[in-house]
Amino acid sequence: MAKNTYQESSIRVLKGLEPVKERPGMYTRTSDPTHIIQEVIDNSADEALAGFAKTIDVTLHADGSVTVQDDGRGIPVGMHPEEGEPTVQLVFTRLHAGGKFDKTSGAGAYAFSGGLHGVGVSVTNALSTRLEVEVKRDGSLHRVVFAGGDVIEPLAVVGTVGQRNTGTRVRAWPDAKYFDAPAVSLPELERTLRAKAVLLPGVTVTLHVEKNGMVNSQTWNYPDGLSQYLRELAGDSEPAVPVFAGERFHGKPADGDPFAEGEGAAWAFCWYEEGGNGGESYVNLIPTAAGGTHEAGLRSGVFEAIKIFVEHHGLLPRGVRLQMEDVAARLQYVLSARILDPQFQGQTKEKLTSRDALKLVAGVVRDPFEVWLNNHVECGKKIAELAIRQAMARMKSAQKVEKRKGSGVAVLPGKLTDCESDDVTRRELFLVEGDSAGGSAKLARDKNTQAILPLRGKVLNTFEVDRDRLFANNEVHDIAVALGVDPHGRDDTPDLTGLRYGRIIIMSDADVDGSHIKVLLLTLFFVHFPQLVAQGHICVASPPLYRIDVSAQGKRPARKFYALDEGELIAVQDRLTKEGIKPGAVAVGRFKGLGEMNPEQLWDTTMNPETRRVLPVHVADDARAEAWSVFTRLMGKGEASSRREWMERSGGDVEVDV
Repeated sequence: MAKNTYQESSIRVLKGLEPVKERPGMYTRTSDPTHIIQEVIDNSADEALAGFAKTIDVTLHADGSVTVQDDGRGIPVGMHPEEGEPTVQLVFTRLHAGGKFDKTSGAGAYAFSGGLHGVGVSVTNALSTRLEVEVKRDGSLHRVVFAGGDVIEPLAVVGTVGQRNTGTRVRAWPDAKYFDAPAVSLPELERTLRAKAVLLPGVTVTLHVEKNGMVNSQTWNYPDGLSQYLRELAGDSEPAVPVFAGERFHGKPADGDPFAEGEGAAWAFCWYEEGGNGGESYVNLIPTAAGGTHEAGLRSGVFEAIKIFVEHHGLLPRGVRLQMEDVAARLQYVLSARILDPQFQGQTKEKLTSRDALKLVAGVVRDPFEVWLNNHVECGKKIAELAIRQAMARMKSAQKVEKRKGSGVAVLPGKLTDCESDDVTRRELFLVEGDSAGGSAKLARDKNTQAILPLRGKVLNTFEVDRDRLFANNEVHDIAVALGVDPHGRDDTPDLTGLRYGRIIIMSDADVDGSHIKVLLLTLFFVHFPQLVAQGHICVASPPLYRIDVSAQGKRPARKFYALDEGELIAVQDRLTKEGIKPGAVAVGRFKGLGEMNPEQLWDTTMNPETRRVLPVHVADDARAEAWSVFTRLMGKGEASSRREWMERSGGDVEVDV
């Protein structure tokens, strides 16, 4: 039998925790085992957030294992009514099993939590050589032991405890073969536990580290909460104004209120003369190291309040225009958002992508901060002074860049709708498929930083076109002139000082024709502008293919969602089903192209820097030869036979929407 035979037995179905072991990078960070331990800590923190745990104890043992213990309610140990096996066993051995799915019906164990997919501690179990769970519940001590995700000691009662003595203890031995470094990162673990103490008033968090036969312990407890933690983060830096701390959460929703009861945020922030260090943010106690829409909401709310204050007091010099980054440049903050159903980028949850979070946080922060500014006018003027100084420095820097460009600039294409900003690092050029989509993009864009160049028809395949003949094609000519950079080869060192945009974004329809245009443009940049690719200037926008409209239900207003592809569409439909939304209340529409979107939809899904999905194009140094080989096979005029052979061999591996 030939080795490449494709038949029924060729299809392998991964069961249980096998997907995690086969592709651990899809479920956790594999640089070291810290994240799988954080998943266990997050479960204890969710018990504390729900008001049932007062202590969280973590022990880093000398043998590399880690124990996490809390005094919460204890994971249920009875038989699951549908699955017919102990619930605690389900939690640790079944993907997508957890107590955090039913958040609106009242049947779930948690209203606000970081857990979304029910894969957290099951991933910890799958990637550990051994994992022990002890549960104190209903007057008994229960114990179950796993190895590599499989039960090796079934659940059993091993002792008795008092009726009020409840909680969960998990000890895990991470399997070194799944990680680049075998040891848990102690500094990262300390930061995580300290942050939990900050965000959980009244909860004591302790870390014990066993080393050389001794145990060193640290305990965190922050009676002053976020403001105390912010001062600790700042170290010796003196704030220019007092810390502004507060919190605001929504009550029972009124008619038309898009936010649920309990949603909102707590915050502490201030400004520093020497510049802030950015900030730290959390969503339902989960650290979001890469930020996200809640941080954008904080910056937006603060900026709007400062802008109103500056205008009211007439503080802005003539010719100076404040921008959000001017206000945020010297700002340092700690933000803790509470969101009913947060959406994260990836299982590691390092970035929040929930679009509503921007409006939620901006709304709860802006009004209290505006009141504080009006009650502390001198502090407000000091903040305004710092922001105006930053704006003037930015404008001066932009003028220097413009001066270096010289005066020999070619005439820009007439169809280019340029942006106003002089700061090249903030300027973006959208290469848009078709005049119709270009018209919507012009109405949707931020005219300060976003330029639009509509492309008519298919771009020329430039893979084998000589450099001196490139400009014979009008579309290629317009792109090159708009960029301000001459075509060059892979080994050239071109002059990029004339580059007019920091980011060039390819924006085409989410269909076959759009993909073809995307490939043609990528070919142009890969072959004739390789330094733009190498330096990270080229990006690809990911517009959605579907729109999902949900009718108003009771007091909950109508909602809309977007899905990039059919997989995301199914995920959204499953989520709505879990919320109890009837199929008749859900309408699914499919976008035929970008031109079909109205400007508001195009901005929200594809152009807004806070909510869009834009993928940077990179070619690794060790993959350049392979990439060139692929381009040669797909775009070379003399490669028809090898292209046909490749399509016949690999065509069945691709799902094409025609």
